[in-house]
Order: sequence, then structure tokens, then C-alpha cells
Amino acid sequence: MSGAGGVDPGREFAGVRAVVTGGASGIGRATARALRERGAAVASLDVRPLEQAEEGVAEVACDVGDDASVRAAVARAVDLLGGLDVVVSNAGVGSVGTVEDVDDEEWHRVLDVNVVGTARLVRAALPHLRASAAAAAAAGAPSPAAVVCTGSIGGWTGLVQRAAYNASKGALHALVLAMAADLAREGVRVNAVAPGTADTPWVRRLLAAADDPDAALEALRARQPTGRLVGAEQVAHAVCHLASPLAGATTGSVLQVDGGAHSLVLPPSAPGGAR
Repeated sequence: MSGAGGVDPGREFAGVRAVVTGGASGIGRATARALRERGAAVASLDVRPLEQAEEGVAEVACDVGDDASVRAAVARAVDLLGGLDVVVSNAGVGSVGTVEDVDDEEWHRVLDVNVVGTARLVRAALPHLRASAAAAAAAGAPSPAAVVCTGSIGGWTGLVQRAAYNASKGALHALVLAMAADLAREGVRVNAVAPGTADTPWVRRLLAAADDPDAALEALRARQPTGRLVGAEQVAHAVCHLASPLAGATTGSVLQVDGGAHSLVLPPSAPGGAR
């Protein structure tokens, strides 16, 4: 049975070529693996690519903070994959501190990687995404051309000690909407996922540096209505949904993957854990 636009569910990524930045660990690695398992040909772009590539995932060095590096990495990925249909802009950096704590150098670093890095990536990929959309249109098929960015709950929810990070993710959400508007009539969809606190290497490093790592972990879990950190694989599943040609009517969307933290307010837990 065919799904939306004649695409078969379960096989919608067959023949799709995808790149994932920040693909060597955490959400990026889970996304590269999920796309590959769903039939896509995948290149992982990372400033520190894995020395031993997984089967079906090409490893390409890429520093999203450097335009020449991004252009070279996209060109290399296109050569390896034979084209490009899906771009997942996931690479990013964290930042801890209030507006008083963060100096100008840190502001520039965070905004350059988290916001301008995405612009560099999409700019380099656009000729290939346009070619993908045009080829699909000529064949009378749904366009597979899509961009999915990794935003954050911090883009629309105030988190303490995250001034620069929150600002960068809010700007990224706005950039997603702007790109979606600019590219909608060219057959290129642009969306984002907004994870809550995810169980990633970066979060684990923050926890390890806390005075009481166990208490810090419990506080992070309690912040989300589900009482659990978001899994990298859960975010990857949401990315695949937005990247799929079956989601052809979805563009300019920021999808929450945060255990309800942005939208839900639950009463405090009662003694004994009952709610």
C-alpha cells in the first residue's frame, strides 16, 4: 500500500542521500544510524569523525564554524553518496552562564556554531537540494529534499544558566522559519526538532562536573513531566519523521521532543512518588 504522494511507508528513505552534522556522537550518531536503518545512504559530518565507520555511514571531517570546511565536506559527501536529498543540521555547542557570566568571545563562539553554522551548511547544500527537488518534480514524484535542524527547549523556554545557549537556539528556531518560507516553493522543506534535556555525552559531562551528580541527574529528570531524560534515539525518530517524504505537508515546524516540558505543568509529586 502506498502512503502520501505514492510513497511506501517503511521504504520512504530508499534511494535517499542524507548528511548529518555532529554525527559522531549523541543525537547526531543516533540520527545517522536511524536514517541508515530506514534505507538512506548517510554521511556523518563531524569535527572529529569516527576512525572506524559503521557499515553504511561514511565519515567526513567538517568544522561547521569554517565555511571552507563546510563546503569541502558537503562536496565530499555528495561525491560519496551520489547526490544529496536530506540535510540534518545537528552540530552544536553548549554554554553555561548568565548574561553577566558570558563574555563576548563565548557569545560569538556559541552563535557562530549553533546559528551561523547551520546557515553555512544549508547554503552549501542548497544547489544539491534544489537538484533533488527538480529531479523528483520531473519524475512526477514527491520531493525528498528536506532540512531538519536540532533546536532545543531552550529556544522557547527560559533555562537558568543558559543565556548564550538559549539565545542561540531561539535564533535557530527563527532561522528555520525563515528558510522554510524562502524555500517552500522550491520543493525544499525545512523543520526542526526541539529536544528537552537529552541523555547525551555533553549532558553527562555536565552532570559529572556537578557537586552532587546523582542529585543533579534527579533534578534534570524531575524537570520533565515524564520524569525521564529524552533518549537520543527518540530525537532521531522525530528527525526521521520530519525528513521523510511522507511528511511532505510539514514545513516551518518545530517539533517538541521534550517529555512535555515546554507545554505541560504538572502538580508536584506527592510523597512516595504518587502524582
